[in-house]
Amino acid sequence: MNKWMFFGALLYLGLSGCASRGCDVSTVGSGCRTDYLLYQNDMLQAKWIINERRQDSYELASALLNRAAREDKTGEAEFYQAVLLLRLNAENSQVKGLLQDSADRKYPLAIALLAQMSGSVDQEKARAYRVKYDQLDVAKSGYPSFPQAIAVVNQLISPSN
Repeated sequence: MNKWMFFGALLYLGLSGCASRGCDVSTVGSGCRTDYLLYQNDMLQAKWIINERRQDSYELASALLNRAAREDKTGEAEFYQAVLLLRLNAENSQVKGLLQDSADRKYPLAIALLAQMSGSVDQEKARAYRVKYDQLDVAKSGYPSFPQAIAVVNQLISPSN
């Protein structure tokens, strides 16, 4: 998968939850818009660091994700925190907890990753995650399809690009 196409998919998934924010982000100079812009900046920078696999910058990515998580309503920040922890070989229960929090907020990539992780251990749980994915608006629209989401997830968690 082309690196730019992959990054575009990450941006699409990240920006798809913007409409669900509870305040008017269109008013220039408002505190709500400022918070929104900072959240978007933090997520963009963190995803860039993670995508580029710059391990020397993972601490910065973690700080950005922690700050973004305070504003995030979509589960995106928790998903990328889990990806970062997977890259750092963190404890599996911590990773799964973050992924479950993200999936509870209906973040597509978290649900896809949980389905994949469950597949080798519990086929019934993997099927349940697949059904949950199929009920998402993004899945109903066709992009990303479940196989596309799995490809993005595999790209994110693989040891090398």
